[in-house]
Amino acid sequence: MSTTKVQTPSPAPKTDSLLFQVAYQLKKEGRKETTVTIIARKLRYLARNVDLNQPEKVKEYIANLNCSDGHKDNLVDAYSHYCQFFKIQWIKPKYQREERITRVPKEEDINKIISHSKLKYACAYAIMRDIGLRPVELGYLRIKDIDLETGEVYPLTAKHGSGRVLKVKSNTLAMLKRYISTNNLNPMDTLWNCKRVKENWSKLKTSVAKKLGEPQLAQIRLYDLRHFAGSMAYYKTKDIIYTMRFLGHKNIKNTLRYVHLIAFDKEEFLVKATNNIEDAKILLEQGYEFVCEMDGLKLFRKRK
Repeated sequence: MSTTKVQTPSPAPKTDSLLFQVAYQLKKEGRKETTVTIIARKLRYLARNVDLNQPEKVKEYIANLNCSDGHKDNLVDAYSHYCQFFKIQWIKPKYQREERITRVPKEEDINKIISHSKLKYACAYAIMRDIGLRPVELGYLRIKDIDLETGEVYPLTAKHGSGRVLKVKSNTLAMLKRYISTNNLNPMDTLWNCKRVKENWSKLKTSVAKKLGEPQLAQIRLYDLRHFAGSMAYYKTKDIIYTMRFLGHKNIKNTLRYVHLIAFDKEEFLVKATNNIEDAKILLEQGYEFVCEMDGLKLFRKRK
């Protein structure tokens, strides 16, 4: 469907000014900066394609978009804020969000991408893989939120979720210490810009997939690192409450999907054996789980 960009009729304020008023009102209401930015971005998208002061036209434009109902619902929610602020009456259409089971990437595939990243972003992606932070939570993270002795992370939980304490792997902590030391960062410094972390991942996974000749790598979204961490938390504990707290979910319904995410096609494992306590500690830190003892050897396994 072809659409025509609508110019705001004179002497009405420019569209950017109108959208700024909406965004500023949301900020005064206590909405988080990231939420306000997302709503403003969706409103700017609509404004480029349809007159925001004509609700039926907006409804028609959204209905004819070739996209998921979830995306349409997000646009409807954003436009509702515009209508509420300017007292525009409209009947809000209802879109049913599709429930889709996300395929969890293999850890080895995630690591292939991370290994080609610069130190700054390798640290960010390793943290997401280990403890399942949302990208926005990664953007909130300051050095003071990380115990550089124990590897414990105290993130600011997004989406009004419960606070939590998480622990990164020892190799991730070592990498993070090296990054902080190299750049002489201070406790109050933020570590990453959320937008740049996303942009870098998008470019990185594509280039690595092409370089290695493994197209499946290009299909791994940044958010899939959180899915991986969440599915592994449930897989190892079989405890849905623990997994809910680990992910910082407010509603257990959001966590239940991770029960399905770990329904792997095959149970394939890497197996290690050792009779040395130090080696055993290293294996546990690497994500291996103890299985049994046989002929004086301790056997460990980790899903491929």
